[in-house]
Amino acid sequence: MNFVIIVAAGTGNRMNSDLPKQFLDLNGLPIVMHTINRFCQSETISEVILVISELMESFWTELCLKHQFDRPIHIAFGGQTRFESVRNGIDYIQQNFDIGPKDYIAVHDGARPIITEALIKKAFQGAYDHQAIVLAQKSIESVRMGDTTSNSAVDRNHTWLVQTPQVFHGELLLKSYQQAEDPLFTDDASVVEKMGKRIAIIEGDSRNIKITYPQDLQIAQFYLNLI
Repeated sequence: MNFVIIVAAGTGNRMNSDLPKQFLDLNGLPIVMHTINRFCQSETISEVILVISELMESFWTELCLKHQFDRPIHIAFGGQTRFESVRNGIDYIQQNFDIGPKDYIAVHDGARPIITEALIKKAFQGAYDHQAIVLAQKSIESVRMGDTTSNSAVDRNHTWLVQTPQVFHGELLLKSYQQAEDPLFTDDASVVEKMGKRIAIIEGDSRNIKITYPQDLQIAQFYLNLI
């Protein structure tokens, strides 16, 4: 089976809004509903687990009633950090499904609604081949490492901008999230990498943006009309 954990438990405080960004309106639907639709419509995905803040449970129920949104998804509750939220999603899978050697788990940002079926298939195929992958694109910008007073140039040909979904062999991801949380964990790949597993990069898509700032909504609206 192929699972996807959609992480939507964040506060989205960079959007200058009281409402977490994943619940903001995009073309008549909350952003995260677009994201869920992409995975529910995918032939690659068997089960969708949505991770939301427990404080937003009643609000989510109201949204589903308002939009007559009845996708067959599972709900898990988030933690204090992204690591805890993903681990809670993994715990839900472990408690409700038997994970075997043929099962894979993707983790995706709830605020990345412009994900295509082709990219989902590409990501999972990469995981079948390598067991642990991230989608990423080479940086088109010049990159410098350091702080404002001490920094140096980095070869951008060796710099990648990471996207989601990140996809992993199910048993590998389950084992990786048994580790204690580390401040250096910036995404799921960094958690798996600490287990000594090499992470493969699969070419991503420039349209697969994460909505972070208010202007990103306009960009997402444009891309939404193209797919």
